[in-house]
Amino acid sequence: MGWNLVVPAMILTLSGCGLFQRQEAHPVGIVDFNQPRELDKTTQPPYVVEPGDQLAISIRPTSIFFTQPTVTVQTDGMIDLEFFGEVMVAGATLQDVEQRLLQQVMEVTRRRNLPSTEPIEVAVRLVSSASKHYYVLGKVRDPGRVPLTTSITVLDAILNAGLLSYSRPEEAYLSRPHLPGMPPLILKIDWEAITKFGDTTTNYQVMPGDRIIVPGGRQPGLLGTLLGIGGN
Repeated sequence: MGWNLVVPAMILTLSGCGLFQRQEAHPVGIVDFNQPRELDKTTQPPYVVEPGDQLAISIRPTSIFFTQPTVTVQTDGMIDLEFFGEVMVAGATLQDVEQRLLQQVMEVTRRRNLPSTEPIEVAVRLVSSASKHYYVLGKVRDPGRVPLTTSITVLDAILNAGLLSYSRPEEAYLSRPHLPGMPPLILKIDWEAITKFGDTTTNYQVMPGDRIIVPGGRQPGLLGTLLGIGGN
């Protein structure tokens, strides 16, 4: 066998072992200039309470003797106010929850003739959210569901999830949830433009329920790991 046959055979063998990483791009999705992004973010709509959320409750005056400052929304959407009963809060904004709790406390106070020399006030604050999250999927170090507790972009989300030697962020895209029967919204993420040129066009603001997918090759074998080369 001549060298002209051996060399191609060696290249094919090494490619099968994951020593050569594919370089061609595979863009997915569209670029939507109407979506919020870095340098042009939007505020989130009023927070809607859902099961699993933790709420801090303050009731004045102190003569009401409410001793449960932090409550968790139950799976049935209710919160337990101890001697003041249960209140349905799922699907309500924090302001609406305050009004519902105020009505409940005032009703129980009146019915039981509890002493109250001052107007009753109720304040509700979100302690932790179990219902607002996004997902980073694919070939990243920490894939899965992530609580959405602040205003972040896809760049933040991918870096927080962590890239691997065989990740292909240049093929990443964002899939936004939609109602049944509606067309999907798949947004292209131009990783090179974002990271190398500071282009914010596709550095979209992450919204609740977003799926960020980062494709990748096969995990490299031992030889590829030693040489620092990703898989195909």
